[in-house]
Amino acid sequence: MVVKICIDIYINIETPVRRGITLDKTKERQNWLSVLARSDRASIERMARDQDLPEVEILRPAEVGLVMVRGRAGGTGQRFNVGELPVTRCSVRSATGHVGHGYVQGRDKAHAELAATLDAALQEPGRRLSLTEAVIEPLAAALVDQKNAIEAKAAATKVDFFTMVRGESE
Repeated sequence: MVVKICIDIYINIETPVRRGITLDKTKERQNWLSVLARSDRASIERMARDQDLPEVEILRPAEVGLVMVRGRAGGTGQRFNVGELPVTRCSVRSATGHVGHGYVQGRDKAHAELAATLDAALQEPGRRLSLTEAVIEPLAAALVDQKNAIEAKAAATKVDFFTMVRGESE
């Protein structure tokens, strides 16, 4: 039996703030949380180094847990459990009262705390535009570049099968 697992990754590098599009706050927040969760900690730290991040109170210290990853046979068939995936989560509250959450794949507690801090900061209207331009957009662009590199590498191994009509006489 051949099992095909399809995982769709959506990364929007044209953030609503930059394009002047007004999305509801939930979709906008989902976008930056997705980028923060998929980016590595070193890249986030590098981008956020010169930014004015708020002081935060830890509501839920970073903790590691497991989530069950599910797949579908053939990409569209019956669901099955692929296995467990370690996930780290953290929740913080900024001085302005915004609560930020960070969920990241793996066991990196500092990554989850940084994602939660940035989530809280991005909810503040005064910081949103500068943080989006300095942190979220470059990280999203890097993720798209990584995805394109993986796709190009996979495309290089693609084999096109075709059937030729043999010149057999009738």
